[in-house]
Amino acid sequence: MKPIDFRLNKQLQMFLVVAEEQHFGRAADRLGISQPPLSEQIKALEASLGVQLFERSRRGTKHTPAGQALVPAVRKFMDQAADLERTVKEVAAGQTGVLNVGAITSAMTEIIPQWMQQLRATAPDLTVSIQEIDSAEAVPGLLGGALDMAFYRLDGVPGEGLEGFPVTFDKLSVALPSDQCDAHAASLPLSSIADSPLVMPLRKVSPVYFDSIVAACRRHGLTPRILHEVRSISSQLAYVSCGQGLALVPGSMHRLAPDNVRVVALEEDISIVTTAVAWPTNRHAPMTDLAIGVLRDLMEQREGGQ
Repeated sequence: MKPIDFRLNKQLQMFLVVAEEQHFGRAADRLGISQPPLSEQIKALEASLGVQLFERSRRGTKHTPAGQALVPAVRKFMDQAADLERTVKEVAAGQTGVLNVGAITSAMTEIIPQWMQQLRATAPDLTVSIQEIDSAEAVPGLLGGALDMAFYRLDGVPGEGLEGFPVTFDKLSVALPSDQCDAHAASLPLSSIADSPLVMPLRKVSPVYFDSIVAACRRHGLTPRILHEVRSISSQLAYVSCGQGLALVPGSMHRLAPDNVRVVALEEDISIVTTAVAWPTNRHAPMTDLAIGVLRDLMEQREGGQ
């Protein structure tokens, strides 16, 4: 396959080499060309951009302030161009599909490792790019085309233009300092934390998850006293560790708790969706269909084993 012909690509690559070498002769040697064509290409680039990029003298070459300012942006562009060219080569060669997945941190420790293992076994040539997101970033990423799938906190339907379903559930528990007298109880009623300040997930990061916890508390006669709102469950545990209140967290998060924090089950049976998956309905994506199918199979296996 031929390299992607990006506009100004060749000239920008030459610009970076000259900027790094600070010498046209050395830059030409590195590029494997003679110096006159290199100088002509740089002059053409300067003319098209409308700025002088280098100051030339007998003592050598140095970039102008404008040239120096352009170096980071050009280097970033060239890196992105190389990534895109590599991806297109893989797809054109039939070696792989590319699946862009957004995921909250807890999903990356709970469900995604098993899902990825089975996905690799089913589609060994599939390239999966996973990026950490907040729940609030999932829908814009999916609708905007940046993400093919997203694992995030959602309770209910994912919204117009999306399809999805719950993936993992857990029982709500309370995280508290291990030196409190209640910390070693087998379970605690919600009423026991009625007067305690709470560390809650930031609502703008995960509004549905936040609202579901507040609603569950109110159904059981508790109005949460919120002291801090933080970006993640691990941050909730860290704040509890620092004596900044208690936290309502999924029971499975006990494995992430610091040594001075205990996660105790609640007497009330409050089940919450800890992870849901969603994907766009307006884009035909065979790789997404395959990945969702593998996820459904995994969930059936897990349910069968319980």
